Amino acid sequence: MSDVIHLLPDSVANQIAAGEVIQRPASVIKELVENAIDAGASNIDILLTDAGKTCIQVIDDGKGMSETDARLAFERHATSKIRQASDLFALTTMGFRGEALPSIAAVAQVELRTRREEDELGTSIHISGSKIENQEPVACARGANFMVKNLFYNVPARRKFLKTNQTELNNILTEIDRIVLVHPDVAFVVQHNDNELYRLPATSLRMRLMNVFGKKLNDQLLSLEVETTLAKISGYVARPESSKKKGCHQYFFVNGRYMRHPYFHRAVMEAFEPLVPPGEQVSYFIYMEVDPSSIDVNIHPTKTEIKFESEQALWQILAAAVKETLGRHGGVPSIDFDTEGMPDIPSYNGGVQTMAEPPRVNFDPNFNPFHNAGGSSSASSWDSFSSSSYQRPKVDWEAAYRGLKPENEPLFQEEDPAEIPLFPSETSYEVKESAMNIASSSPGNHYQFKGRYIVTSVKSGLMLIDQHRAHVRVLFDRYMSQLQGRSAASQGLLFPELLQLTALQDNVMQTILPDLQALGFDISSLGGGSWSVSAIPAGTEGLDAATLVLQIVDSAIEREGAGQAGEEVRTAVALSLARSSAIVYGQLLTDAEMDELVASLFASSTPGHTPDGLTVLSVLTMDELDKRF
Repeated sequence: MSDVIHLLPDSVANQIAAGEVIQRPASVIKELVENAIDAGASNIDILLTDAGKTCIQVIDDGKGMSETDARLAFERHATSKIRQASDLFALTTMGFRGEALPSIAAVAQVELRTRREEDELGTSIHISGSKIENQEPVACARGANFMVKNLFYNVPARRKFLKTNQTELNNILTEIDRIVLVHPDVAFVVQHNDNELYRLPATSLRMRLMNVFGKKLNDQLLSLEVETTLAKISGYVARPESSKKKGCHQYFFVNGRYMRHPYFHRAVMEAFEPLVPPGEQVSYFIYMEVDPSSIDVNIHPTKTEIKFESEQALWQILAAAVKETLGRHGGVPSIDFDTEGMPDIPSYNGGVQTMAEPPRVNFDPNFNPFHNAGGSSSASSWDSFSSSSYQRPKVDWEAAYRGLKPENEPLFQEEDPAEIPLFPSETSYEVKESAMNIASSSPGNHYQFKGRYIVTSVKSGLMLIDQHRAHVRVLFDRYMSQLQGRSAASQGLLFPELLQLTALQDNVMQTILPDLQALGFDISSLGGGSWSVSAIPAGTEGLDAATLVLQIVDSAIEREGAGQAGEEVRTAVALSLARSSAIVYGQLLTDAEMDELVASLFASSTPGHTPDGLTVLSVLTMDELDKRF
């Protein structure tokens, strides 16, 4: 029997490794840019074509490579970052495994031009599918120029599963944000299909944050700084009043490397918990510097998961640092008293004491309420009024009501409180046990409880309807119908609202713009990430147009980040608009409004749940009521 175990060819092994390291165009950019930073580059240009599917070009002015290094860099596990296993616990560079370049070359066509400062000529090398096709000297600038073409050209199954250009570009911009925020001393230029997305000069960290996320962020940031024997923690946290449910920018960096860490995220949010409404979060940009030997970054191919040696102690330090920052900078919002119409409080006048003048009261000391207008005494009449002999005249009130009822019935009778019905008449809707088949009868039989629930009687008991969720269900169905019909009424704004979006938000806005226009928005681009909102959907009057659009964009970013299809993104747009436009808790409704809301709810195909699965109504059966008594 022949042997069955054999070594895989390098090309096959590289493709297997590429499946873990190179997942999409964003992975290629991450690896190439990190290599450029490790090479000491101060200027990095990123040029994209078709969201990186057709071409990715990364140009840096780092130290470059020699002819031998350029050839060896594409071999598996060839690296200049480490030499022995112990170096893994003292890492100061972004890369270290030597898998990125061979993984990229295994699934794409790569061209590299590189030159060192001391060399007159550089090196040009062409590789396709791990095979070196050409290598020759060439005149080029100092540094490295990587051009990656036709990603996954030799792995059709992988290329087929790439998302749309807009989705892949969103992932690229997310990856670039994580890099540029931790290297403000490096200048970046990002272009996509000849359109400039980023031009970030080398600057301070605070200016870099403003250049990426907008100047409005500057007013929200509170500086964070603490240094202990375990770690040095710096960065910024946002003020509590800037909290919101979606669209927060939350970043952790450790030794210049982005990381995800839910445990440390909880430490930050616990400090804000008493200061922000439930369900809302705040932005933060936290940079930690720890001893490289106390962390392990080699636990995941993407290097975004890091294991700490003193995790619990760092959690306590981080939580205390955030609380101290909020207290030191007055992060706790002050109480805003309503002073309209209130008397002015005199200010301090430098210690000069003045006596307040007492108020003057004018009165007639000779006035007697028991004297008549002429001044004669009426004591005798008052005595007769208060004497016991006075009798109040009797009035026969029953005579005025005779003839209104039969003589054999009493004029007034008391009803038994037990017989007074809780609801005036039979219910308007009937809920069956299996499905919710509602049959309408007479309207107006609803009661609003605590400005939150609509209570109505059904044959099986009492039905409680969450008014906000019910309106979300109704509006969502309406907006989805408008998206399909591409027609909706608009309400023009007196003054257009201006929006300044980040590169990621700007890209998503271009994706969802047709859907927003179908819903009734009139939005136009002004260039450079600026947008103008001239009209909003009818029925959303009173809402802040800028905030409404930002909420919709952030919801779409979440769906895009999760890799959802276009229909899922349209669903997110309709749901976000429905949530923003729905009636709020505490809003009092008239009988007619409750009738219309309930009727519209049960006209829906799924009245029992919101589009995101929350319960809209609940029935308290007669059996449950009887058990309570």
